Amino acid sequence: MASETISVTVALLSAIFATSLSVGVAAVDPDAEHAEAAHPEAETYDAKRNAAADVDAALARAKLRNVRTIIVMGANWCHDSRGLAGHLQSERFQPLITKNYELVFVDVNVPQDGEGRNLDIASRYGVTDISGTPNVLIISPEGKLVNTAEDARSWRDAASRDADDIYLYFQTLVKPQLM
Repeated sequence: MASETISVTVALLSAIFATSLSVGVAAVDPDAEHAEAAHPEAETYDAKRNAAADVDAALARAKLRNVRTIIVMGANWCHDSRGLAGHLQSERFQPLITKNYELVFVDVNVPQDGEGRNLDIASRYGVTDISGTPNVLIISPEGKLVNTAEDARSWRDAASRDADDIYLYFQTLVKPQLM
């Protein structure tokens, strides 16, 4: 009887241990596409697109609409870039963004490893020394940087920012409309 109880207990503990191992491996599996995020994510940074043409087109539309342009410079490999893109494309953010901005995503690859691309777009507006992702540039209809270069580079923690804070940031930077 005691040996049966020990056998059942060992079998039960083995099953629990095996289950916990498989859960642990899945949570840290480097081959997993993306772990379940506590925020929305989107992969919108396309290295094959002509980023300069996309930005110029967004700026032209913004000028016609008399709104600002959001240029998000990021990469699909970066969870902060995906997190920010997910927020900006979410159902909650869409009315704010579509009414008040033109939005364009620019792939910058891996600037911190010296493998950046499209960094000349940021340098047009005095945003240089990009060493991480994402970067957020707010451009006026007149083609001027609205936020500071320091602020543009401050989004490296975008995935851990509160959605309400992100929303408020973009709401605060909406171009004032003349009555």
